[in-house]
Amino acid sequence: MKRFEGKVCLVTGAAQGIGKKIAETLALEGAIVYGGDIKEESLKANEQEFKEKGLLFHPVILNVSQSASCEQCIKAITEKEGKLDFLVNNAGITRDTLLIRMKEEDWDLVLDINLKGAFLLTKFAAKVMMTQKSGRIVNISSVVGLMGNPGQANYCSSKAGIIGFTKVVARELASRGITCNTVAPGYIQTPMTDALDEKQKEALKNLIPLNRLGTVDDIAKAVAFLLSDDASYITGQVLSVNGGMYM
Repeated sequence: MKRFEGKVCLVTGAAQGIGKKIAETLALEGAIVYGGDIKEESLKANEQEFKEKGLLFHPVILNVSQSASCEQCIKAITEKEGKLDFLVNNAGITRDTLLIRMKEEDWDLVLDINLKGAFLLTKFAAKVMMTQKSGRIVNISSVVGLMGNPGQANYCSSKAGIIGFTKVVARELASRGITCNTVAPGYIQTPMTDALDEKQKEALKNLIPLNRLGTVDDIAKAVAFLLSDDASYITGQVLSVNGGMYM
């Protein structure tokens, strides 16, 4: 039997990248996966791609920064499935620039999506999970939320906030059988890093003891572990998946 057979899961930011790979990994393990994002065309493409692989992927148009959108998303899933076992708060954006040049609207937008989005969805999902007396929540932070990074005051603040938020949720919901943990990825191989020249790639690798960039699969497997029964006694923790870049 697959690890997540029959488990109902919502993954945000599922249109591409890490979120898409998390959704695929959970679906391969038997989960009933709902992928939330604002990118409708990408979600539909994912649905078709998953279908061709014999996997189920239910696209959900979701704006994580809007309370009504988050509440409706959780309501629609639970009305259809009767439960919600897993929530993966992965949705995130960047608007990078030096602090003195950063526009207030870019600060607000990054915090609204990366941190407020996790707050809203967790709030609505928690009500369902508390009634069930079971559930798993995994939030996606970042290595820069732990160490900081020039030009990313908004992003680093949002990802550091995720870590503090995770610890509060873990303490508040533990008595109801719900765990909440964070995965903090390091530098992950993406189309953006693929576009770097060899010199730039080598400079990045030199920051990492394992001497390679991470993959979306590295992150998805870490998330799957924290959602599994193998991690039933782990809560309020940060699992750093960064190749040793920050210890």
